[in-house]
Amino acid sequence: DMIATGKRHDFLIDYEVGFDDDGNILGVDFMFAARCGFSSDLSGPVTDRALFHCDNTYFWPAVHAQSAPLYTNTVSNTAFRGFGGPQGMVGAERVIDEVAFALDKDPLEIRKKNFYGTSDRNITPYHQTVEDNIIHRIIAELEASSNYERRRREISAFNANSRFIKRGLALTPVKFGISFTATHYNQAGALVHVYTDGSVHLNHGGTEMGQGLYLKVAQVVAEEFQIDLDQVKITATTTGKVPNTSATAASSGSDLNGMAAQNGARQIKDRLTNFAAEKYQVPRDQVLFLPNRVRIGNQEIAFADLVKQAYMARIQLSAAGFYKTPKIHWNRDKGEGRPFYYFAYGASCSEVSVDTLTGEYVVERTDILHETGRSLNRAIDLGQIEGGFIQGMGWLTTEELWWDEKGRLRTHAPSTYKIPLASDRPKIFNVTL
Repeated sequence: DMIATGKRHDFLIDYEVGFDDDGNILGVDFMFAARCGFSSDLSGPVTDRALFHCDNTYFWPAVHAQSAPLYTNTVSNTAFRGFGGPQGMVGAERVIDEVAFALDKDPLEIRKKNFYGTSDRNITPYHQTVEDNIIHRIIAELEASSNYERRRREISAFNANSRFIKRGLALTPVKFGISFTATHYNQAGALVHVYTDGSVHLNHGGTEMGQGLYLKVAQVVAEEFQIDLDQVKITATTTGKVPNTSATAASSGSDLNGMAAQNGARQIKDRLTNFAAEKYQVPRDQVLFLPNRVRIGNQEIAFADLVKQAYMARIQLSAAGFYKTPKIHWNRDKGEGRPFYYFAYGASCSEVSVDTLTGEYVVERTDILHETGRSLNRAIDLGQIEGGFIQGMGWLTTEELWWDEKGRLRTHAPSTYKIPLASDRPKIFNVTL
């Protein structure tokens, strides 16, 4: 499997940056060369997303960025978590670090100087306005909660007295665009059935792959009807029930399918509301859905009882839901538009010890602050963030894909391809939503 399957695209990033003595970046020029393998697969969209994220959270007053997808004698690389976004962000962060080192300043100071603004300095290289920018608040909160300044002083004192073991501290932001950059993929369907016992059967176009999508979408429908979660049953995705499904990708699975399921549930809820208002001779606004029951004027009945009454009155209890992401558009030829409906923001602060003789390292502490809006399921989101951090840690340290001159993968087994172990996780791991 390791030998034959596609992997995350590895990139070679070349850049030039102009900056002043205060650390304000005046312009950047990026070249992102990506190993694509023997076929194009999804390399075009992957390299595009790297370009979309070569700014990360920073305003580049002048920017030129281009990609070079490389045809190589290796297996065809493909979609992988992040889909080019992390590679683009690494380029941006390396630029910031190099500027800080050149000026002998704290890299966090340079980061904050170059953040996108809230009312100006807020246009991306692809001409999308950065709205609802909360990165300043996230960084301020994380800087305080992680005791960044105090720990930097302590680390400086430690390094002055430690010959071989050195420590470092970094606080790094992230801004990730949410939507498919191919606009037509930003749509989803769902099929919702309500049965006379008050239970709900749900199908949608998303694929469950361990990320908790089914549970999140079920929660959306349960909340819409105000019924217990165990009353909602989701069955496997099938195009026989929901056709023309989009890929479950681009960090949009919950958004697209959750909204489609909500749309279907609201159609049925609207029919039930109209039926109840007519049957009991009350205004629509006096029909309220409460936990497992419905208040109609001055009386309450069980949700299942209302459904049964609606069935007896021949009210349709099925609906096909649909959702398409609004406001987005992208003209690739012109390199401008609004490819993303919104951005997700977060930041991480990590302290690492490194043995300068062997290169071995230990993550002493990591603090993550991630903006999730109104989280559909905090436990799932916490798990995804923790797992994503460990995966990224492995990607940038021990996980190396090494190809020989004939295009054969040599790091193809656990003996040669080293993923992080449970023992490699940060000794102190704080995640806040």
